[in-house]
Amino acid sequence: MTENLVIVESPAKARTIGRFLGKDYDVQASVGHVRDLAKAAGKVVNGVDLNEAGTEFIPNYEITRGKNKVVTALKKAAKNAENVYLATDPDREGEAISWHLLEAASIDPNKVKRVVFHEITKTAIEEAFANPRSLDLDLVDAYQARRVLDRVVGFKLSPVLWRKVKRDLSAGRVQSVAVRIIVDKEDEINSFEKDEYWTLDAILETENSSSFKASLVSINGDDKKPLIKNEKESKSILKELLNSEFQVSNFETKETKRRPSAPFITSTLQQEASRRLRLSATRTMNIAQGLYEGKAIGGTDDVVGLITYMRTDSTEVSSAALTEIASFIKDKYGSNYLPEKPRIYSKKVQGAQEAHEAIRPTSILRTPDSLRDFLDNDELRLYTLIWKRMLSSQMVDSIYDRTIIDIDTTSSDSNNIYGFRATGNVLKFDGFRIVYSNNNSDEENSDEEKEKDLPVLSSGQNISCKNLQDEQKFTQPPPRFTEASLINHLEKEGIGRPSTYASILSTIQARDYVWAVRGKLHPTKLGKATTLFLAEHFDDVLDPGFTAGMEKKLDDIAEGRVKWNPMLLEFYGPFDKKIENVIKESERVKNKLLVEDTGRICTTCEDKPMVIRMGRNGRFVSCSGFPDCKHSENLTLSTLGVQGVVCPLCKGELQEKLRKATKTRPARRFYGCVNFPECDFAINTIPISNKLCPDCESGPLLPVGDTNARCYDSKECGFRSSLKDLGVSQDQLVNPIKL
Repeated sequence: MTENLVIVESPAKARTIGRFLGKDYDVQASVGHVRDLAKAAGKVVNGVDLNEAGTEFIPNYEITRGKNKVVTALKKAAKNAENVYLATDPDREGEAISWHLLEAASIDPNKVKRVVFHEITKTAIEEAFANPRSLDLDLVDAYQARRVLDRVVGFKLSPVLWRKVKRDLSAGRVQSVAVRIIVDKEDEINSFEKDEYWTLDAILETENSSSFKASLVSINGDDKKPLIKNEKESKSILKELLNSEFQVSNFETKETKRRPSAPFITSTLQQEASRRLRLSATRTMNIAQGLYEGKAIGGTDDVVGLITYMRTDSTEVSSAALTEIASFIKDKYGSNYLPEKPRIYSKKVQGAQEAHEAIRPTSILRTPDSLRDFLDNDELRLYTLIWKRMLSSQMVDSIYDRTIIDIDTTSSDSNNIYGFRATGNVLKFDGFRIVYSNNNSDEENSDEEKEKDLPVLSSGQNISCKNLQDEQKFTQPPPRFTEASLINHLEKEGIGRPSTYASILSTIQARDYVWAVRGKLHPTKLGKATTLFLAEHFDDVLDPGFTAGMEKKLDDIAEGRVKWNPMLLEFYGPFDKKIENVIKESERVKNKLLVEDTGRICTTCEDKPMVIRMGRNGRFVSCSGFPDCKHSENLTLSTLGVQGVVCPLCKGELQEKLRKATKTRPARRFYGCVNFPECDFAINTIPISNKLCPDCESGPLLPVGDTNARCYDSKECGFRSSLKDLGVSQDQLVNPIKL
């Protein structure tokens, strides 16, 4: 008889924990969830019943396909064990997996002990097994409430979309809100009207020929920055300033400090990995999962967990880790980089789960350089990001000397007083920046972190003006969301949970509601039409405030303040009635909202226009007269608006293709040669129209963001340049979304 059975989710985790616990413990893996809501039976929706009185939801669970053997083996092992330790992940999902294991394998509750650890290290494992607890049924109830709610919303709304919009669509409590946010942003961008304005700068020079630039910030002492609306106004001011004298009215230098950012939580890790490493949220979480479960390092087969648990919304750090980090900082960088006491960061997101830690290395002594030979490129990049962020969070502030120079000049023509200002930052002590730059913009360095040295001047000092420069500008529409900024927005609004963001972003792109084009999220025609329909008929479900309120109620369930059935019943009654009314009374979305006209007439019937449609295997071109005319074609680059680009290997046309989604990666479009399989040329990014690489002259140029370009053959050629230097206009950057 086995004395101790330990059940975890993954085989990799089982091997590592088994090595730490020794021969007295039998560690087995459930390989994820073993049960889920049934896919067939259910009066409300598949897997969900209501009792006869209509006062209680009853979830119907079934063994997940392919898991019968696993459950049978675990049931047998549990029967023969004296103690059963449920060591699944330390979050609501992990608590639910433990509960499902208890139910599915008919494990005697008297044998069961729940152990929770946030890093897979010997110390953490031993401490967890020395302090087991019972299963937290409030967390299980919160999981059930979320699962039932999402099943009800998705399974009720999706068939409505099939009838009224298009077959095979899906809706979701959070995913549909995320799409709406992107659609609303696109509407805001499209309705934005640019306003012209002009800026005016003076290039000033001191007696020792030190020059600097100052910008016009006031007229006649008005604190509000002057608005120069057009060229006429700008030239009028320039004329007044031509013979004016410039004098320093104020010179001020003061010391400013910048604090480091908190160590990562799930959402901030996804944001920074997207912004700095260009990793999708899904890819980030998959890599982090591997780092958490462990890697073989040191040239042996011993697997070591490299980071703490990656699904967390807490910035807490254990005292042992803080002690180790402080010692590392002092030894490597010196005591002047170490604060007097450890930094403690407040947790801003509501609903933080029990005793979680921030995402950090399990040991700060395991530097990125020491792991270089044991991790692949993306693993090393993500580990380095986590390591630097954690280390910098426990270092002292960076210190700047911030200089402000105010310069006044009075026009001899009008007596108007024009105020100019120059500001500069000079890094005085790098502090945490010796490890990690802290800017929050999408640029490499924010303005605050760019060094800008200014001359030392005194009030009343006269300085000469070398030149006056004016420049026409236009107000810009709000930027589209990136994965990083959308995650940030969802978190701030309380929509969804950090652990769900990766799957949300993956789903809305896999369903063709949203595309990522050069890192920016664009809604498709399908996304717009679906959102318009849902917003018209289910405005509450699509309301971000309503969704955030539901998240708060789910948190209340997890904390034992609210019972889950009454909360769901309150939502379900009005929602179900609305579903019935919409099916009966709403009109079907017009087909013209779902297809894109190509501007060509069908070559078969010579009558109807050709349109771009969405099929199971991606997009294609067909006659709008279908089914009377069944002519169809592959979707080529020229149809999408890219001209003058062909396959560099065989000169064949390039067409759009679809790589289908898997469990670990979302669906992705790519552009391959029409002569496949004889020619296997393919690129992942839509190329720049009418432009070949100027170095190798053999193939297309691919955009990198909205400002740069590179040769498609990055290994052999490696050409890279800015679009401005290449003379490429924004019109040549084709947006492939035409659906």
